[in-house]
Amino acid sequence: MEKSEIPILWIRGEAVILDSDLASLYGVKTGRLNEQVKRNAHRFPLDFVFQLTLQEKKGVIAKCDNPNKVLYFRGLPMVFTEHGALMASMVLNSARATEMSLFIVRAFVGLRKEMSKSDEVYRRLAEVDQALLLHDEGLRDLYQKLMPLLQPQREDEKRRIGFVNQASSFVSGESS
Repeated sequence: MEKSEIPILWIRGEAVILDSDLASLYGVKTGRLNEQVKRNAHRFPLDFVFQLTLQEKKGVIAKCDNPNKVLYFRGLPMVFTEHGALMASMVLNSARATEMSLFIVRAFVGLRKEMSKSDEVYRRLAEVDQALLLHDEGLRDLYQKLMPLLQPQREDEKRRIGFVNQASSFVSGESS
């Protein structure tokens, strides 16, 4: 894996990195990384590291570029959040781990920046949607007012044009 490629996955609503990918970045074996995590369990709460379920593992295999590292792993892999990846570099205590932890933190920060850009787009779309709803109400009101004018009038409702002789409306033979 190249330094510029950090495979960040979304699992349980968290941006995470697989233990095998993190171990590869830090230049250690996956077993060594997980061993240090177990020895220092008090430094790794559930919001730093968690183990995948079987269903989550299948999902990772389906969307992973190189599924072999997960597919043939007998157990369920661990995944690390940004803080877990940083804490792992501290318990591994090597120069490479420290160097790579800085790179990983920068990758997560870049991911957050990209997400904030999309949040801004969603906010703007919500504003446009609200404006369209207001316009829809105005158009609906205008349509309802115009509809009666567009309906053809019945013959008996039509107003006659011209002069109406009032004398013809009197009954003959009556005197005033």
